[in-house]
Amino acid sequence: MLRLRSCWVLLSALTLGGSWRGVLCAANGGSDRNCTSNPPYLPPTVVNSTRQLQGLRLEMSALKIHAYIIPGTDAHLSEYIAPRDARRAWMTGFTGSAGTAVVTQTRAVLWTDSRYWVQAERQMDCNWELERDSSVMSIAQWLIQEVPPGQQIGFDPFLFSIDTFRAFHDHLAPANRVLKSIADNLVDKLWEGRPEIPPDNLTRLQDTFVERSWQQKVDEIRERMMENPYEPTAVLLSALDETAWLFNLRGNDIPYNPFFYSYTLLTLDNIWLFVHNRRVPEELREYLNASSPCQGPHCVQLPGYESVRQHLQSYVAQPDVRVWIGTEYTTQALFEIIAPEEKLLTSDYSPVLIAKAVKDETERHVLRRAHVRDAVAVIQLLYWLEKNVPGGQETELTAARFVENCRSNQALNKGSSFETISASGPNAALAHYSPTDETCRKLRVEEMYLIDSGGQYLDGTTDITRTLHWGTPTDFQKEAYTRVLMGNIEISRTVFPAGTRGINIEMLGRRALWEVGLNYGHGTGHGVGNYFGVHEWPVGFQSNNIPFQEGMFTSIEPGYYKENDFGIRIEDVAVVVPAKTKHGHGYLTFDTVSLVPYDRKLIDTSLLSPEQDCAGSALRPMRRFLWLFTAPLQRRHVAGARPPIRALPRDLTILQRLTPPWQIVTFLQHDPDLLVPFTPIGSAPTTPGRRTKNQPRRDAHRRPKQKQSFPGTLFKSPRK
Repeated sequence: MLRLRSCWVLLSALTLGGSWRGVLCAANGGSDRNCTSNPPYLPPTVVNSTRQLQGLRLEMSALKIHAYIIPGTDAHLSEYIAPRDARRAWMTGFTGSAGTAVVTQTRAVLWTDSRYWVQAERQMDCNWELERDSSVMSIAQWLIQEVPPGQQIGFDPFLFSIDTFRAFHDHLAPANRVLKSIADNLVDKLWEGRPEIPPDNLTRLQDTFVERSWQQKVDEIRERMMENPYEPTAVLLSALDETAWLFNLRGNDIPYNPFFYSYTLLTLDNIWLFVHNRRVPEELREYLNASSPCQGPHCVQLPGYESVRQHLQSYVAQPDVRVWIGTEYTTQALFEIIAPEEKLLTSDYSPVLIAKAVKDETERHVLRRAHVRDAVAVIQLLYWLEKNVPGGQETELTAARFVENCRSNQALNKGSSFETISASGPNAALAHYSPTDETCRKLRVEEMYLIDSGGQYLDGTTDITRTLHWGTPTDFQKEAYTRVLMGNIEISRTVFPAGTRGINIEMLGRRALWEVGLNYGHGTGHGVGNYFGVHEWPVGFQSNNIPFQEGMFTSIEPGYYKENDFGIRIEDVAVVVPAKTKHGHGYLTFDTVSLVPYDRKLIDTSLLSPEQDCAGSALRPMRRFLWLFTAPLQRRHVAGARPPIRALPRDLTILQRLTPPWQIVTFLQHDPDLLVPFTPIGSAPTTPGRRTKNQPRRDAHRRPKQKQSFPGTLFKSPRK
């Protein structure tokens, strides 16, 4: 696809009557398979799995195993995986992020949750059955029925967490079904042309974006080790974001995530970093004190990625050692090496994950700035959609590509943080749908549209969802949208004691929906990182998330989905901050950092309480967005680099229906560096520190000479 230099060049062409046809849909929506018809109907989106299954069953026969389990993860139990680790997708055709496949000599079955049922029906051929469940119990019960007593069930121990293995074992062992660990993955043996590991070098984060050096972080983790009463002698880090955070390093092994294949073994005196050494250039070796003989507690040794098992075996063979692991991200393969129990100290999460969850002052500051620039890109999209959807030519794919292109023009952007969910009409009822040439729909004014997108920036990761309607929504659509918005508001404005877990306030996001018998099937929120994963564990609203603390960032994203009709999700990112209460201290609340308006057309204000009313907190993210002084077109805009880029369109009246006139006012008046003079397209870049005749003073926003009004009554003067 042609990549345009600027989304504003693209925007200009469209508003002048042109069109961007970089991506065309081959169909107007997807269709499900029909395995009961004669012959079976298979949509063009399915993958023929016959050859894969034949090969796997031959391997199973050679090893005398009756069934083989294929999870959808990698050797680090990552949520998002590299193409080379997409074994379940290669076998089944199903590309959803959650699901487990099981193959016997006569049957092949996929288990997944409600988010992916329709997707699975569109991607799998009739060799595969779909079980609409994702629990270990359901899979184990099926295995007990299909596998005779005494027979073996094969699995790759590098793809099983400790808890997952125990759960399977506890169900299968009493029924005399045997789990057999097979370290050489059977799918890998069959997979011709399996993608390679990217050859690119690892990189370090600039000091601008980090407050603590890797040496300071190592010292902090060692302090936690010494404070632990069980006296661990080492910490094993298996999750990819653990090592990346500890050393302030980034890579590109995982799509949308700046991670790299790695393990770390940290003791009180030594550090072993297991990576592919060919990807560590000399400057990084010097940065890690690994380029020459080094003595002291901050010398990093680089044994090589593949040597982690051998090195761990050697370490635990020593007397009086105890390895601290987080069971959520340590595989059964490494757990088997460390056993017996006296060599182990286990907790749900490693001390690195706990430390990483709370952002320091620098991380909080730069992450807020990333959300400002990201909001500009999303508002550009809203403007473009409003102008062009009535023309009837835009699709889910063109909208997704447009917002991705706009983000790419923002300072410090490193791409998307996940595959954009751009869904219109019935496709939006699939919570994690992403358009393809075969499934995408044209955008229509009479249908609801949901876009869930995010960006990776050197200073932060973003994630935001908005739902729109360009025509006349039904009463039910307005009610459902408003109740989803009420859930978002209720969580974002709640005050709670420090130490409260997200699960204890999660129901606030659902209450307005529950009152009328509606609900949603996904989580209400997740942690968000600083140029990390868009889903950052262990922050969030699930039962296994840790208590909220000041400085944690989380998404807040209730939704509602009517199958084969429409979907709604309203997602913002918020930071946990101290709450100002009348009588006590130690209370927390959320401060929303997402700065994109909601669709006023979909809000039924009669349902809102006084506290939720639009004049109050319902749309507060935009209330402090930015100055847009349009008279005489001497507008300021948000930028992160020089020369500044253009932020928002001239025809701002289109945004009027997206947000009330009083709402777009100021953003971060205490941080004027985010506000720079507007430079029209085609004009010469402004020299930093100087201004031309027609440019406003850099500090004009602090000293307005008179109250200013704005065209179309869209804006009022900033509140003091």
